[in-house]
Amino acid sequence: MNYHFITIEGNIGAGKTTLSHLLAKHFNARLILEQFADNPFLPKFYENPAQYAFPLELFFMAERYKQLKELVHTNDLFQSITISDYLFTKCLLFAKVNLPAEEYRLYQKLFDIIHTQLIQPDLLIYLHAPIPKLQANIRKRNRPYEQAIPDGYLFNIQETYMNYIREYNIRTLFIDVSNADFLGNSAHLKVILDALEEPLGSGQNYYTLP
Repeated sequence: MNYHFITIEGNIGAGKTTLSHLLAKHFNARLILEQFADNPFLPKFYENPAQYAFPLELFFMAERYKQLKELVHTNDLFQSITISDYLFTKCLLFAKVNLPAEEYRLYQKLFDIIHTQLIQPDLLIYLHAPIPKLQANIRKRNRPYEQAIPDGYLFNIQETYMNYIREYNIRTLFIDVSNADFLGNSAHLKVILDALEEPLGSGQNYYTLP
């Protein structure tokens, strides 16, 4: 295994948490999951984005920071691999979509102060799915406040992720999950496990599922 800190990212409904659980179990890794349900502003945001976007994003950033800062001070000899189902930079990417310009500039200043204090992942696994697939997954998991997310919002999130990955050229395992079934099809998970055994180059490394 070539990586000690792996982050899994993707749009809403891409399957980040499912894959994180499977990889953590396979590698006996420490698992960090986003506690989105603890954010009291999330249902309110979907009802009134303009009013609740800023407190929503501040709460998420504070909670993510609180989780990830522990990696700086802990050294678990029995779990040398850490897998997270979010990238801390996600704070900035969603804020860019959700906040007006002035609020975004303030948010970015706060982000820049704390971002450098955190450990950055060795590898980003990005799960890419078309909007209809995302919407199908969102309906399937049936969180009431997510059911009215418009396609346009998901598209904007997707484009923001893609622009970030291209601009910063971080080491990324880019997986097309259009037909993914990580729980029901072991061959899909094997594609990722095999890729993690390879010395991936910098930039984007593209893989498709059988």
